[in-house]
Amino acid sequence: MSDVLDLTRDLIARPSVTPDDAGCQALIAGRLGAAGFHCEHLRFGAVENLWATHGSRVDDAPTLVLLGHTDVVPTGPREAWSSDPFVPEIRDGVLYGRGAADMKGSVAAFVVAAERFVAARPGHAGRLALLLTSDEEGDAIDGVRRVADVFRQRGERIDWCITGEPSSTAKLGDLLRVGRRGSLTGTLTVHGVQGHVAYPDQARNPIHLALPALAELAARRWDDGFETFPPTSLQISNITAGTGASNVIPGELQVLFNLRYNPHWDAARLEAECEAVLTRHDLAFDLHWHRSGEPFHTPEGVLREAARDVLAAFAGAPPAESTGGGTSDARFIAPLGAQCIEVGPVNASIHQVDEHVRVADLEALPDLYLALIERLLPA
Repeated sequence: MSDVLDLTRDLIARPSVTPDDAGCQALIAGRLGAAGFHCEHLRFGAVENLWATHGSRVDDAPTLVLLGHTDVVPTGPREAWSSDPFVPEIRDGVLYGRGAADMKGSVAAFVVAAERFVAARPGHAGRLALLLTSDEEGDAIDGVRRVADVFRQRGERIDWCITGEPSSTAKLGDLLRVGRRGSLTGTLTVHGVQGHVAYPDQARNPIHLALPALAELAARRWDDGFETFPPTSLQISNITAGTGASNVIPGELQVLFNLRYNPHWDAARLEAECEAVLTRHDLAFDLHWHRSGEPFHTPEGVLREAARDVLAAFAGAPPAESTGGGTSDARFIAPLGAQCIEVGPVNASIHQVDEHVRVADLEALPDLYLALIERLLPA
């Protein structure tokens, strides 16, 4: 077995369902410490975070961060899996287990690449760092978001960040993610007056009152996109009201909606736009906002050029460059001034039953990450 395969299997065998780290970061810190990294454990509540660094910022040399997470999503019904999700198993050249693709394989590859790099270039320029959390798949409150606050207080500067999220579509290295949309969730309560359906004049139906405003928000074209970003989208994901009786006008309507937005917007402006629509329709409402993260975009420069060249060498063709998908923890690192990209294995099975990664891809990942590190932190 290869070093990266062995470590990935060791990590999968630890049932680190978010936010439980289940000993993954202690295992990694032991290896990185032996390789000469300084390891700092930042625990907040139930969440483990590991900050491991090698080198220094002498002469303003850059800091490159490898960003990942050790937590995984729940397995779902275990009987639906072909094998135990926390007992890694190889079948026909494919490694199965929860977290194989998202993202214990990438984390293991980060560790192996970092070990190889510092062994070969102990006096490398700048700093190489790994930042790992056990709170990416959950609330994402006490993980990288909280660590970023600590970094701000310290004046920590990060120049480049490579996130190991599974980004490839069909072949390792066929896609380079150069940004992500922002995510903003609204929880809306529209207040009416409950009454009998036979006497609508004695009630105020919040469903009827809210529908025109909701239709306007849903139909709005917010923008035409931004560079590689698609247009901003508002999606209503849940509507609830009523007492369960067909003859009662409800007193309240609850609506859950989400905006995925590009750099034309920020959360504060979107909140103001939505609230203005609701107010113009004369609704009595309460609206609670949750800001998951602002959009980020890495422009052309050293990081994108290096990643494009390295991925083209591995995939045999230049990668597609995308800002699609959901969110990642890079949304908390980008506001520190870092340029961020995402490079990882094929994402076809993530969060699914029988999650898996091709062994050949997994064994190629450390070389891919090592090539990126060598381009960015020369001796």
